Amino acid sequence: MMNIHAPGTLLDLEPSRAEFRDAVLSGLSSGTKTIPCKFLYDVVGSRLFDRICDLPEYYPTRTECGLLSLYGDRIAEFAGSRASLVEFGSGSSVKVRLLLLALNQPASYVPIDISREHLMQATTALAQDFPNLSISPVCADYSALEALPSSSIRGSGRRIGFFPGSTIGNFSPQDAGEFLHLVKRLLGPNSLMIVGVDTPKNRSTLEAAYDDAEGVTAAFNLNLLARVNRELDGDFDLTAFRHQAIWNERESRVEMHLISASKQVVHVAGRRFGFTEGETIHTESSYKYAPDCFQTLARNAGYCPRAVWTDEEGQFSIHLLEIAS
Repeated sequence: MMNIHAPGTLLDLEPSRAEFRDAVLSGLSSGTKTIPCKFLYDVVGSRLFDRICDLPEYYPTRTECGLLSLYGDRIAEFAGSRASLVEFGSGSSVKVRLLLLALNQPASYVPIDISREHLMQATTALAQDFPNLSISPVCADYSALEALPSSSIRGSGRRIGFFPGSTIGNFSPQDAGEFLHLVKRLLGPNSLMIVGVDTPKNRSTLEAAYDDAEGVTAAFNLNLLARVNRELDGDFDLTAFRHQAIWNERESRVEMHLISASKQVVHVAGRRFGFTEGETIHTESSYKYAPDCFQTLARNAGYCPRAVWTDEEGQFSIHLLEIAS
């Protein structure tokens, strides 16, 4: 059995505390206060997100897993044998298990995630279940990755990019296209990219998915302020902010905000920030795409759509894209 903790196995490019500080200070200084959503995923946030994925209101995970189970064999036909799988934003590596089981003798797996501890826990568990698979975890902001570690890509098969969970929706459409361009460069010609994409639907379903009755998503969002307090000498009063999720139909996105309950002053890293009552910190956007709209975005980024699979209710889609040689 492989030991993923062997020296040199983990490529650690985790964003530094200084990067976190600069992003928070810049975001809180802007006209519309914001903090990049990637910083939601420290070890506490990652665990809370795992809980979100199991909630009854959160349809994307179970719908996507169902599609992967149904169409894994079709994906395997396109992938061929001895493929090298690269997952962008691997999280707890739940969905990739379905893909690995479907693929024909996958040669290697490169999970990329921003939360080091969560990445290593998930990869340890995966290595126990796939002892013959070469696993090379990379702790990094996948949207800023300059290259894949050359030693991690093994086997003679195709490179397969995997980007599940509709995480592509956390980018604006322009940034999503730029990210797909980056992936195209990282994977190279004749590679495949598998992308999970959430679709537009009724307001009640969408807003419930991001504001569950149990309050787990609220805790996930508020943990961002707790992380600022822990790591950046902040003094946010978490009881003075509340979570909000709204469907912005014009922009085709769900927005997550933290709303100030009163006029207040907060300090972060020695800086002072004033909030008016009702002022928000925009923490995440999740864009929704109809299948044909996403295929247009992918074509414009230089991909050839080869297949798309949706559930019966059209709630979610999985796209198989090919990078032209």
